[in-house]
Amino acid sequence: MSKVSVLVVDDATFIRDLVKKGLRDHFPGVQIVEAVNGRKAQQILARESIELILCDWEMPEISGLELLSWCRAQDALKSVPFIMVTSRGDKENVVQAIQAGVSDYIGKPFSNEQLVSKVRKALSRTGKLQELLASISPKLLSSGALANDSLAVLTGGRVESAQPSAPATPVAAPLPAPTPAALRSPSPTPARAPAGRGQGQLRLPSGTMACVIKALSLKEALLVVRRGEALPQVLESAVLDLEQGEAAEIARLNGYLHAVAAFEPRPDSDWLQLTLRFVDRDPQKLDYLSRLIARGTAQKHFIPGA
Repeated sequence: MSKVSVLVVDDATFIRDLVKKGLRDHFPGVQIVEAVNGRKAQQILARESIELILCDWEMPEISGLELLSWCRAQDALKSVPFIMVTSRGDKENVVQAIQAGVSDYIGKPFSNEQLVSKVRKALSRTGKLQELLASISPKLLSSGALANDSLAVLTGGRVESAQPSAPATPVAAPLPAPTPAALRSPSPTPARAPAGRGQGQLRLPSGTMACVIKALSLKEALLVVRRGEALPQVLESAVLDLEQGEAAEIARLNGYLHAVAAFEPRPDSDWLQLTLRFVDRDPQKLDYLSRLIARGTAQKHFIPGA
């Protein structure tokens, strides 16, 4: 039986690895092909049979939207499911993708459950899901391996069957666990928000939170957020939204949490300090980030609903 092939297109290695791990954990029989941009994806699609395409929007050379339009113009690719995986969640962008023939949409950052659900739905529509599941051995199915949450593995969740490799560079000291009383009863006089270069919104798979930008470079951002009951996790994917300039442009910077620590040297600190490592390689985004750094972010604020 031929394997079910999925093409993962993204210029960010971290995102491709996250998608690949999620797919392999839940669909062990899947064959994954990857491309770093739309140009490489075209070359692959011209010579290989692909059953599903998972593609980023913003990429160098050929964007995800351009690749989608190209696919829909090819007789052999017209009916291949195409899922856009992107931080562009604005209504106008969604409409653009729908008009170009997108099959579905996954917003960054995404949880493993969201990814698996969308892929399962797309493959089911074409009959490939049954073919894929039929290729998985009964022993593997009964072992519970398909229940692994790949994002939990990456972020230190309780998955004992997989051991994440040690990070190449040391991260901040582990965050002390809060006392039950600290979680139930916030301080009657909460600390004032730390000062910084500006404000933004950090989007995580579990939700969104306002953040203060302490430092910004082409590689990473140092952020401070108010602590909640659910703590952000190291290696969790994230998107930082910033407003830029008089035209109210929104910079959507994709990344992952490289370090999480208490902002104050006490277990019940009201604030967390996060290091967000950027994964975008799109020249336009890098130029955007350069302009943000050059102009400073003191006057930049997130627009709700963007």
